[in-house]
Amino acid sequence: MAEMADIDEFMSRVKARLRESESGVNLLYIHGFASSGASGTAQHLADYLPGCRVVAPDLPLPAREALEMLRQLVRDEKINVVVGTSMGGMFAQKLRGVPKVLVNPSFHVSESMRRKIGTVPYFKPRRDGATEFEVTAELCDGYRELESGQFEEITDAERALTWGLFGSDDDVVSCEAEYDRYYTNKKIFPGGHRLTSEAIRSYVIDTVLQLLGL
Repeated sequence: MAEMADIDEFMSRVKARLRESESGVNLLYIHGFASSGASGTAQHLADYLPGCRVVAPDLPLPAREALEMLRQLVRDEKINVVVGTSMGGMFAQKLRGVPKVLVNPSFHVSESMRRKIGTVPYFKPRRDGATEFEVTAELCDGYRELESGQFEEITDAERALTWGLFGSDDDVVSCEAEYDRYYTNKKIFPGGHRLTSEAIRSYVIDTVLQLLGL
């Protein structure tokens, strides 16, 4: 009962802060490797940000195609803030000019992809019904090319728009030190690579509202 009361209080506070945004909020969520827009994190973001429209696409496999689709979504859907997890954090970092939260970003996902060459199952259902995909050397090369220039053109204004959130016990990805070379805004949350609902409530949501000035 105490936990439910805490969540109710949290939701009341979030609703009050979101009411300050007269034009509404459009949030783009970018999933990680082998996942989809049906990620539990996307659902939690929608649940914990009532009235906020969460756009959560299934990323195309080729890296450049995925990045171009995301850039177009930012323009066409009038995105106010981006949240990217793991591989999605790498893509989010490349979306210049929009407030963004990079959660346990994987800036070198091509390296882990090369260890999985072959058929890989999707963790979450995809809108096209696909249940698995092929990791090829060509696919990995495309990601490696994208990663090679991912920290170009970072201005002071861009640093102010970017927050990195890192799990204190992440044993999957370790890109915090690299993030620190380019950015300053950072929070450490208790937990590992995969987000818990508590981490989303206490850290991701608060950072999103902070970036929106709410």
